[in-house]
Amino acid sequence: MFTEAELEAVFRALSNPTRRQMLVWLKDPLGFPGQEPDDVEVGVCVTDIQQRVGLGQSTTSQYLTMLRQAGLVVATRRGKWTYYRRDEANIARLMETLREVF
Repeated sequence: MFTEAELEAVFRALSNPTRRQMLVWLKDPLGFPGQEPDDVEVGVCVTDIQQRVGLGQSTTSQYLTMLRQAGLVVATRRGKWTYYRRDEANIARLMETLREVF
């Protein structure tokens, strides 16, 4: 079950429509150009997310950091690149908490 502080972080992260859209896009990583089936477990490169969202690199990174801090995505570093994927286990835990609380 999520704590009240964790729920606040989730609601804050999801209060922005662009961050919500990023989370939706990450549900289908193969929807990003150049994404290979073998890459799905690692995630989507922040550069590919940035190109799709059309924001600057720093804003995109800040948005993804907020989603990561809320426990909605996982970041994996490979060399100089960072890849993001949804944290499906934590999202399922969030959904269970919402069912119990609300």
